[in-house]
Amino acid sequence: MPQSGDIRVESRDHDEPPLVSIIIPVRNEGPNLRISLRVLAALVEVPYEVLLVYDFPEDSSVPVVDELKKDYPQFKLVLNVKGIGVSNALLTGIDNAKSNYIAIMLADDTGPMTSLGDMIALMEDGCEFVSSTRYAHGGYRLGGSRLGYLLSITANKLFHWLAGCVLTDATTGIKMFRRDIFKDFPFEARPVGWAVVFEMAMKAQTMGLTLGEVPIISIDRLYGGKSTFKLFPWVLEYSRWFIWGLLNLRKNRDSQDRNVRIRIPER
Repeated sequence: MPQSGDIRVESRDHDEPPLVSIIIPVRNEGPNLRISLRVLAALVEVPYEVLLVYDFPEDSSVPVVDELKKDYPQFKLVLNVKGIGVSNALLTGIDNAKSNYIAIMLADDTGPMTSLGDMIALMEDGCEFVSSTRYAHGGYRLGGSRLGYLLSITANKLFHWLAGCVLTDATTGIKMFRRDIFKDFPFEARPVGWAVVFEMAMKAQTMGLTLGEVPIISIDRLYGGKSTFKLFPWVLEYSRWFIWGLLNLRKNRDSQDRNVRIRIPER
């Protein structure tokens, strides 16, 4: 199996069709984008595009991306016309993507960007849905609120044990998937936090897709800014999908493919 760095090109011709479309939902992430987009450009060694999906023209992300586009034409601003929230930003991004491989990244977390090559390698090896993990295979999480961390790791471990979810970090926002499978996906999660990726992780398993998992180092809001975390609506929406998963994953447990292809990045 190829290792990290095997998927690369000698030169980056931005007129080539992209191998991967990277969707980054943004809301006033200007300061973070000045750093994270440059990091992303330095790391990705295949033809790619970055779709930065924003909700309103006054977003501080817009002038920063306009400035960076002079040097990085693969960065593209896309206005979210479907309604606010990550789920609608994701739908807008999928509609505008040119590649069949779609990656979801965060504007304020550069750590997972180092794992993009390994996620692409799993897709090239036949996976249809790849999730990152902060809680297994050497992955870990730094920063962020202590409460958010405890809720996240507890929920994922309980979900793994009780529901039989084969992914060890279903709630992380860092995912990669095939556009031809998910372009007509029945998204049902309310636009609360990143609940939509939790929904996708569960339904990818119930759909019988070939799954992959890559450990990441997640550095939550390394460069500051205001988090959108709101305890009550987040807990309510994630609990709704937790219950959905308990019912549906357990019900189909015997018929599901229990194997997940794991790819450990080279250190």
